[in-house]
Amino acid sequence: MPYNPDKQIKLYYNISEVAEMIGVTETLLRYWEKEFKNIHPRKSSRNVRQYTKEDIEQVRKVYHLVKEKGLTLEGARLALKNGKDGSSQAAEVIDRLQLLREELVSIRKELDGIV
Repeated sequence: MPYNPDKQIKLYYNISEVAEMIGVTETLLRYWEKEFKNIHPRKSSRNVRQYTKEDIEQVRKVYHLVKEKGLTLEGARLALKNGKDGSSQAAEVIDRLQLLREELVSIRKELDGIV
């Protein structure tokens, strides 16, 4: 077993834990594994699925696209393939807004100095 310096964070989660985290059934997770190549938990010698944090993030993306945005499985596959899952776009928007805020704060300071 790999060394885990932070005992609070698990390295691997089983399918029932992931299903509970996401709010779906284990059957649906198994189905999504077949439908989405980006979901591929490793399997132990006893054939028990072991999900990493990265695997769980992929499941969350699929859940968002299918359950929250209402895309079909094919639509979700295309969105993930084209990088249009929304998370990367949201990060770009946040970065732009932070830069804009910094610029506005700078302008405000200059205006306060004039008055």
